[in-house]
Order: sequence, then C-alpha cells, then structure tokens
Amino acid sequence: MSSKIKVLQVIPRLGYGGAETGCYDLAHYLAEKGCKSYIVTSGGPLLKFIRKNKVKVFRLPVHSKNPILMIINMFIISFLILFLNIDIIHARSRAPAWSCWISNLITRRKFVTTFHGTYNFKSKIKKFYNSIMLRSDLTIAGSNFIFDHINSNYNELLNNKKKLLVIFRGINIDYYNKSNVEVEKVKKFDSALSLPTDVFKILLPGRLTRWKGQEMFIDSLNLLKTKYYKINFKAVILGSHQGRTVYFKKLLSMVEQYRLKDNVVFLSMHDEMPVAYYSSDVVVSSSIEPEAFGRVAVEAQAMKKPILASDLGGSKETIINGKSGFLFKNGNPESLAENLNNIIEMDKDKLQSIGNEGRKNIKIKFDVEKMCQSTFAEYQKLLKQKK
Repeated sequence: MSSKIKVLQVIPRLGYGGAETGCYDLAHYLAEKGCKSYIVTSGGPLLKFIRKNKVKVFRLPVHSKNPILMIINMFIISFLILFLNIDIIHARSRAPAWSCWISNLITRRKFVTTFHGTYNFKSKIKKFYNSIMLRSDLTIAGSNFIFDHINSNYNELLNNKKKLLVIFRGINIDYYNKSNVEVEKVKKFDSALSLPTDVFKILLPGRLTRWKGQEMFIDSLNLLKTKYYKINFKAVILGSHQGRTVYFKKLLSMVEQYRLKDNVVFLSMHDEMPVAYYSSDVVVSSSIEPEAFGRVAVEAQAMKKPILASDLGGSKETIINGKSGFLFKNGNPESLAENLNNIIEMDKDKLQSIGNEGRKNIKIKFDVEKMCQSTFAEYQKLLKQKK
C-alpha cells in the first residue's frame, strides 16, 4: 500500500481547541509521510501556522448549520473530492459531516468521522442530527469515555460493517515542554498580570461558559480564604467569554461579592499557553459536565504541573489520581477548596515529583505522534478494503 494517499479533513474552524489542534497536527503529519493533505475550514487563528507548502487549505462556511449553506458546501466538497481525487474524507464536526456524507454518497470514497464530544440530545431530532458521526466507514472516539457514550446512546447504529475504535488525542510534547519555554516570556507574563514570585499561582484555562465550572471555582476560592485562611494566592481565569457577557458579568460580580479582587485575574486569551502553564503552581479543570478528553489536564501534565480536575469524563483517564494529579468531587466547591489547600501546603519536592510523573504519563500515552500514527494506520486499513 502506497503511503501517498490523499486526505481531506473538514472542520468548522481552526481554533486552539482539541479537535482543531488534532486536525492541524494530523494534516502536517500526513504531509511528512508523503501524503497529499487538505483541510476545508471557515477560518481560525491556527491558519497562520499552516505550512502552505505542506497543507492546502480551502475556505468554506462549513461552520454553518444553515441548510442552504450546508447544501452549497456539499456541492463544493464533492467537486474538490473529484478534482483532487481524494481517497479519504475525514469530518470533525456534525454540520460539515452531513455535507461530507452526502458528498461521499456521490463520490464513493472512504468516510471517517471523529466523535469529539458527547453531543447531548433531548429529542429524537437532535439525536438524529448527532447520528451523522456514526454514518461513516470509521468512527474515531477520542477517549474511552466517548466510546462508552457512543455504545450507550447510539448502539442501534453500530454494526459489523462500520468500525468504532478509540484513538486517544495527543499533544505536541515538544511544544508543551517546560524546558523549551523562555523564562523572559514567563517574567513578562507575570509582570503583565501583577503576579509576584512569592504568591501561589492557580491557573484555570477554558472558555467562559457555565459547564466549565468557573462559578464553582470562584466559590472554592472563597472557601480557600474563609475556611482555610489562605490569602497569598492568585488565580488566573484564562479564557474568552465568546459573547457570553451576562455570564462574564456574573463572574465579576462573584469576585467582588467574595472580596477576591486581589486574588483573581481574568485574561481573555494568551497565544502561548506553555508560558501560562509555566507560570502556574497548579492547574485546575473545574468542568461540571464531562470533558470528552480533557486537554487541559494533558497539557498541564506535559508541562510538569500538578493538575486538579473534576472526577468525571476524560480526565479520569488522563490523570493518575494521587500520582500525576488529583481528582476532586464533581461540582463540589468544598472538595476543590480542600484539594487546593492540600496542594498549597505541599513542599516543593512533592510538587516536583507530581510534575515529573505527569510528564512521564503523557509521554507514554498521549504524544501527538502516537495519535497521528494510529490514525494513519487506520486510513491505510480502510483503503485496503473493497470499495
């Protein structure tokens, strides 16, 4: 089997999330393997890092759920498949997956999807919309949690002709490497946010939305002060509200109500996440709904930082509780505050040991190279099958 296959990945937007960075990493890996690598997307900040001599990008409104635009996308994607002689179409979200599925019926190529989230549903219509991710030749689940979710909720769509397997998401462990971060950038980051060297720094990354648990996190910080009498800490809540101004104002109000203005800093974005991780003493993932994978937990461990995460979803797979990080009771600010207090009281050697174990854990299980190798191997298996 020649490795020079032609792969078209379709994703709504190339941002900094797990699905987007996975698409980006795989696209370049395929190019290095001598494949023809293409991406269809509506845009996004990662576009500026695409190596144009390696990966060809086509801009289409594939982020849209407008039926008319989805039909237009279908026709254009079909043309691209035929014109470029694409072997494999890989859809990474539901709206573009519908366009890709119809295109695939027309062009009869191999169709792959990645089930990146739980895609919750409360009606048969929503479940049908979600089901497109199981109408491919191969469905990739990003974690065992997602694999179980699919089996529990979409079992009727699974059969011997369609393959479902787990390929853990991976991260670039060279990029998320404490040794590769410039100390001057960390000093600049700390200075811009008024983070003294003698203060205990807590980092909570993630877009500002209720299910990410920022309210519960702020509740726990209040307990950290009032119950455990800790005052020498700074919490950086790093993430954009993405238009959720009411929610953002509620968080600001909570900070003021609890008299935490000297302890909490909001930062909408930072282009170099390894710098933010490096600056922190502990990283928190406070989601109150299951993370499909829990990228923050993986990145923090790769950066040798203790991670404190909710005990649900993908984080339960990526963290070795008590060794590479800690799990607290989901949605429970008392449990989070207690764990934060315990970490603050740990000596530096213990914290360093946890960080070292975290890095080791990620290198073994969640290196982006392994993710790309596994996906590429599945592509090759698909193409050996009869059309």
